[in-house]
Amino acid sequence: MFIPKENRIAVYSYLFQEGVLVVKKDPKPATHPHIEGPTNLEVLMLMKSLQSRGFVRITFSWQYNYCYLTDEGIEYLRSYLALPAEIVPATHKKVSVRPEGRDREEDRPAYDRGDGGGRGGFGRGGGRGGFGRGGGRGGFGRGGGGGDM
Repeated sequence: MFIPKENRIAVYSYLFQEGVLVVKKDPKPATHPHIEGPTNLEVLMLMKSLQSRGFVRITFSWQYNYCYLTDEGIEYLRSYLALPAEIVPATHKKVSVRPEGRDREEDRPAYDRGDGGGRGGFGRGGGRGGFGRGGGRGGFGRGGGGGDM
């Protein structure tokens, strides 16, 4: 399939910049949703070509191709696009900022710390009743408490 050079460069530069690319297995759309210029079929065929040469690893799931750039692919695209060695894909950049969302142990409220939270150990498997660890019915089946035999 003939792909114009400007479309090939657009796809290669996007792939090198991001390090990954998602392509829907559908030849009908006129454009790729993330790249200006090439059709979805052109992007699909370029990724197939790069995979056959070992520059891209493709994982297929639910009608989508997830394309991951390999180390050999980074070297190939760097030489094809004439980029210096200092420029690396976004997937290879080091992140120095601590991700948000996880609180430290002392920042969490008492009921969420796992120490009972003022409930006297209720619901944490202590004691004899319930189905938590250490308590519950011993006996047979999965996860049974080592029944007497």
